[in-house]
Amino acid sequence: MMETKLERIADKSAREKKPEFTSLYHLLNEELLTQCHRELDGSKALGIDQVSKEEYGKNLKENIEDLVVRLKNKSYKPLPTLRKYIDKGNGKKRPLGLAAYEDKIVQLGLKKILEAVYEPKFRDIMYGFRPNRSCHGAIKEMCSRIVRDKINYIVDADIKGFFDHMDHGWILEFVKYYIKDPNILGLIRKYLKAGVMEEGEYKASAEGADTGKHLYAPCIGAVV
Repeated sequence: MMETKLERIADKSAREKKPEFTSLYHLLNEELLTQCHRELDGSKALGIDQVSKEEYGKNLKENIEDLVVRLKNKSYKPLPTLRKYIDKGNGKKRPLGLAAYEDKIVQLGLKKILEAVYEPKFRDIMYGFRPNRSCHGAIKEMCSRIVRDKINYIVDADIKGFFDHMDHGWILEFVKYYIKDPNILGLIRKYLKAGVMEEGEYKASAEGADTGKHLYAPCIGAVV
């Protein structure tokens, strides 16, 4: 089963100081991608393809089989991200990247693989972009440490526009720290270069990750 395969990857990552994974791309198969479809939230806003979870699921078996074929022969190409803006509450707006539905499926599959590799490398006190962790958990951890440890300073820092300006080359370097599979790296490169569609105009992606926070943050956090 797919969970067992991912668990074996996580176990290898936990046991070895600097593991190398050279063959992961084949895990993006019908089983995993079908599971990803089932897990996706069907109420989310639609991407540039305007395809919903319900619509994609009407011919799920055929759609997934076709997707797997395109992944295998490298003809799969992510669609540009649809860029929208939402209010931040301070008068400013935050850009939001909406991926096409099929791209969401592949991204979730890729996320599961990356998490299996990098999650065991995190320190237990890290909370950002990790499964089954939340801001509430981070606050609880902080309060606990204030009580039991000698804490003199608490620093609240944020790098302005960090994910909007990440260097593509460095993103790949972080992923390559443990993952040596050229097909996985090639797929990530496709996502980074997919571009965005904003008000009907296509814009190439020279930097940043419009839909990649959940993909690349674990790699960066674990290596750093």
